Amino acid sequence: MNDNAGQARQPTVAPFDTAKLDRLMEEAGIDVIAATSKHNTQYLMGGYKFIFFAAMDAIGHSRYLPMVIYEKGAPDHSAYVGNRMEGAEHQNNPFWTPAVHTATWGTQDAAGLAVEHLKKIGKASGRIGIEPAFLPSDARDLLASRLDGARFVDATHVLERLRAVKTADELAKLRRASELITDSMLATIAAARAGSTKLEIIEQLRREETNRGLHFEYCLLTLGASHNRAGSPQAWAEGEILSIDSGGNYHGYIGDLCRMGVLGEPDAELEDLLAEVERIQQAAFAKVRAGVLGSEMIVAAEAELKASPSAAFTDFFCHGMGLITHEAPFLMTNHPVAYEGIDADKPLEAGNVISVETTMLHPKRGFIKLEDTLAITDKGYEMFGDRGRGWNRGGV
Repeated sequence: MNDNAGQARQPTVAPFDTAKLDRLMEEAGIDVIAATSKHNTQYLMGGYKFIFFAAMDAIGHSRYLPMVIYEKGAPDHSAYVGNRMEGAEHQNNPFWTPAVHTATWGTQDAAGLAVEHLKKIGKASGRIGIEPAFLPSDARDLLASRLDGARFVDATHVLERLRAVKTADELAKLRRASELITDSMLATIAAARAGSTKLEIIEQLRREETNRGLHFEYCLLTLGASHNRAGSPQAWAEGEILSIDSGGNYHGYIGDLCRMGVLGEPDAELEDLLAEVERIQQAAFAKVRAGVLGSEMIVAAEAELKASPSAAFTDFFCHGMGLITHEAPFLMTNHPVAYEGIDADKPLEAGNVISVETTMLHPKRGFIKLEDTLAITDKGYEMFGDRGRGWNRGGV
């Protein structure tokens, strides 16, 4: 077995706030966490992500299952469980965890190594925090069968709270992701011509993002009066509008913005419609700063929306973001993603990052939307990718 746990090394400082995690675990009644999601293992490993499984987890009859084990109050008992090939990664850039088990090819051998480690640190019968949505059933069954007396506790909320306030390094990555996506979208709009199809425009955006060092995630695109954002052979025509909503990943952190384009000059009605969207966005922005309840932002935006001439077909939405597109703070309930808005009546914190978006489904002019990324500060906010928020001309 290729297991690096026994290699002599000096334990290093954990790359996250262990005191905060210890407090959250105590409140949740968790003795030790076994994190298995890609985003949380990346966070707990200080940004490390194994490139071999960056796009797909499946291999052979099973799948890649990284695990980070952390005992409350005892970071020196931490372990990383990874694929056999990750031993080379550890040799080149040593992982911070005192124990490193790079010996797995699937889910059950990963779970088996986790059991061995939990027994070694005396937590085989403790309260073990897991991520139910990211722990395969065969791995959980093996843990349950070999950890007699252990109680499994959902640690999802604990890990979400741990990531909620971003560090300066995380903010820099989120800012960079947003800037690069904005640059990519504006370049894509400018390059599109009459006759350019949705599939061609999406491919152009993918190349623009990739060439700028982003990992392309998705593009939701509309042309003309259509509200359909899926790729298709539909072609852009003179005088029509375009909405381009894209997510791109920079060193694991997501950028997610929406900008508008028009082929030709926008008429007065289009100028007025986008101005309506902008007023709703600005009403929300005016309430954004550390210490203000998230619900105040929502109430202000919805009041402006209600007064809008296009209120019947316009929607306001906001959500937290960071390593994934929807994370803490959770501000709205089932709107549209299925979760509770448990943070709406809590103060926003400096270092939270939120997406603020207003979408108009105009019955004749089409899909008109702005989506912006805001980092919360003590005095207000910093907007990432703050460009191209008006009508951007295509074919230039």
